[in-house]
Amino acid sequence: MSIVIREVRKQELDSIMALNNSAGSAILPLDVDKLHHFFDNAEYFRVAERDGNLAGFLVAFGSASRHDSSNFAWFRERYPQFLYIDRIVVASRRRGGGVGRAFYADVQSYAELRYPQLASEVLLDHDSDAALLFHGSFGFHEVGQNTMPGVNVRACMLMKALCSYPWVQETYGGNLPDVPWVGRPQAHKHPATET
Repeated sequence: MSIVIREVRKQELDSIMALNNSAGSAILPLDVDKLHHFFDNAEYFRVAERDGNLAGFLVAFGSASRHDSSNFAWFRERYPQFLYIDRIVVASRRRGGGVGRAFYADVQSYAELRYPQLASEVLLDHDSDAALLFHGSFGFHEVGQNTMPGVNVRACMLMKALCSYPWVQETYGGNLPDVPWVGRPQAHKHPATET
């Protein structure tokens, strides 16, 4: 019963939208245009598989990305460099089974080679204790709050310093070794994964 984290494939987008839109009020809904924006522009867009089935997804944008989220803009106004977790969704039948933890370990491993900080938020106008505790257990702390225009939802803005980043930058600069586990930004755009 292992969890596999891998790049999203284009043919999975409909399933991802259905998973997102059935996740409940703690996740903002997705439409086709927004989902294709994620696929075309997200730096990190990966899915989790458990027993060969889609168990969840995580989408993240680097601070220089083209992204229209008000929460992303909030972070960009205050911090020069970060990877922003736009959303994580885990299938209801898989919650509590380690999928979220596997995603956060993977996204942190990706981010700490490229960014000094990892940013996320938790929507506060819903039952948010579990999500706040989850983020706190990963070392995130609140750096402010933002009320999202249009949806009038309040978000707790969270940030985590990535302690490996200074050493990676000092040692490798922007020239990371070409090894499989390092991954590459926007790897889902490679023709091999567009099938």
